[in-house]
Amino acid sequence: MYKEFYGLKELPFALTPDPRFIYFTPSHTEAMANLHYGIESGKGLIVVMGEVGTGKTTILRWMMQRLDRTVLVAYIFNPRLTVPEFYQYVTTLFDIKNWENKSDLLLELGRTLQSRHARGLRTVLIIDEAHGLSHHVLEEIRLLSNFESDTAKQLQIVLTGQPEMREVLNDPSLRQLKQRVALRCEIKPLPSIEETNRYIISRLLVAGAERTDIFSPAAVDFIFRSSEGIPRNINKLCDNALLAGFAAESSVINRQIIEEIAETFDMLPSGMRRDGAAASNGDSDAPARIFTQSGRAELWAAGTDTSKVSIKESELTDDAKGRMPGRPPRGDERESTFRSWDETGD
Repeated sequence: MYKEFYGLKELPFALTPDPRFIYFTPSHTEAMANLHYGIESGKGLIVVMGEVGTGKTTILRWMMQRLDRTVLVAYIFNPRLTVPEFYQYVTTLFDIKNWENKSDLLLELGRTLQSRHARGLRTVLIIDEAHGLSHHVLEEIRLLSNFESDTAKQLQIVLTGQPEMREVLNDPSLRQLKQRVALRCEIKPLPSIEETNRYIISRLLVAGAERTDIFSPAAVDFIFRSSEGIPRNINKLCDNALLAGFAAESSVINRQIIEEIAETFDMLPSGMRRDGAAASNGDSDAPARIFTQSGRAELWAAGTDTSKVSIKESELTDDAKGRMPGRPPRGDERESTFRSWDETGD
């Protein structure tokens, strides 16, 4: 809908994990290095953790698209499986057919893995959302890691999951599985406004953008604050902001548009009230006014009437004196102070 208006060839901020739009932060690069090294070296069990929306699935799909055709991959994206369903899924993906019970299955799987390993081929089992696996399935995964030669694992297993995966692995009943983890890394949110800006520009360029200044600096700042640096949240804010900007015929997405979208999705940074009292003045860096015009007028009037307010230092407690930054302005001096504050935006 807004592609032509902003000079785009495709939607840049779709929520699907399209590997073409992958953006490598240092933690993404580290995760990819762990996956490459672990699979190539036959390390066995690799764990990749990350908060929701940080790009774990995107990395997996990017990697799978680039694996050599000699690498056989079984990818499981739904962890809500019983043990029989898990094995049914695995054997189907590995094209193992001649089995009637678990014993037959393991024998056939063992022959397949041994044959491939002897020919220098890699076999990989990837399980996404692994924090949702039952302990029974996780125990079966541990037993599958027993397929090995004297020097290397015959089956490479990759588990990706949310931070809850750490609690799962720390469960005493799964300590044997935890000990088998050869490599472990974490994908983190984008760490700064600058990194968020580079992420946005990267996706715009992949989408064929004719210009990369569609989002103002203040808008990017608020995107970072509202999204907490999580790519999926950034995509949601940017996609809806482009739609809103198109409707308003705004060639540049400013901070106000981002604030409205963030409020709609309950993504306003902590401390910002929904009634708009804490809203900023567009892209201005000036501090927001905290009083209405009538409120400021009352404040000025109060500053000129010294008969209503009398503060004697002798009547203050020692604690109150300690909190006083200095003598409060009085009379004309106080009015001057209030007006000075008002001129600079409270």
